[in-house]
Amino acid sequence: MKIVIDRNIPFAAGPLAEVAEVVSLPGDAISRETLLDADALITRTRTRCDASTLADTAVSFVGTATIGTDHIDLPYCRDHGIEVANAPGCNAPAVAQWVMAAVAAWLPEGKPLSDLTIGVVGAGHVGQIVIRWARGLGMNVLVCDPPRAEAEGASPAYPYVSLDRIAAEADVITFHTPLTREGAHPTFHLADRAFLSALRRRPLLLNAARGPVADNAALVEALDSGLLSAVGIDCWEGEPAISDALLDRALVATPHIAGYSREGKIRATQMVLDALARHFSLPTLAADAEAPKPVAETVSPDTIDYDILADTRALKAAPHDFELLRNTYPLRPESRDASTIA
Repeated sequence: MKIVIDRNIPFAAGPLAEVAEVVSLPGDAISRETLLDADALITRTRTRCDASTLADTAVSFVGTATIGTDHIDLPYCRDHGIEVANAPGCNAPAVAQWVMAAVAAWLPEGKPLSDLTIGVVGAGHVGQIVIRWARGLGMNVLVCDPPRAEAEGASPAYPYVSLDRIAAEADVITFHTPLTREGAHPTFHLADRAFLSALRRRPLLLNAARGPVADNAALVEALDSGLLSAVGIDCWEGEPAISDALLDRALVATPHIAGYSREGKIRATQMVLDALARHFSLPTLAADAEAPKPVAETVSPDTIDYDILADTRALKAAPHDFELLRNTYPLRPESRDASTIA
């Protein structure tokens, strides 16, 4: 068996080498020619997996060590008998850590977190951790997730509100949705000029979801007009060719590394290895790292433990090195559980 893997996926080389010939390549060097005789592809978001890459190859399994599958043509894979596996929730604690670190970086000195209302748009894997941690920190939490609200109805755990209410009442607004362009609730440019013009509290706006969830040009206009007090951006439209204007104005600006914790990478690799082993009826494949500890139930300002402004300075100093900064990012530890700290 032959497996082609993005060389920036950690903790996988050892277990894969035990069962297959492994070809490790940069994500942007993976092509149809490199996959002609490959049985499986393990990748990240920088490799487009569609007919141009997969047609007439031997690939029957595509695993992405990421939450999202925007880079994979799912209908094509389904129609051609190619199983697709991703890693939902793998880096949710790290993204929640990024959110809390961004809030801490923005919070005016002397203002307690308990004075803030945070609007969480999207109550999936990341959103649920943000909600739990924010409540534990004493913040008032508003949750907007129309698809979940329609599916679940009224929920005492998450009393869903409209996006309009979040625009009116939130001091911090953070997006944690997939990127969708069709259907009843598309998320493409969810934070657009209309939404931003409805803001009433000059909030901090955070996007660590997908770049096009927020209209980057509209964010610049909202900052310049005073509708927003600050923004924190990890996911950018057009990355790695990001907006210089938004980069210049952003309080927090990182190169799509919000989810780049060591624990998150271990989880992602293990989830893909598990799916690969099932697909090919292989023995258990264990990621080449110690299994992560349970996700923190609660955090405190001390246990968030992430200097997000250092990552911001690095990107602002070298924006054209976006991909290099992302690919060579030193994986950080996730937030510790506040309940374990004496």
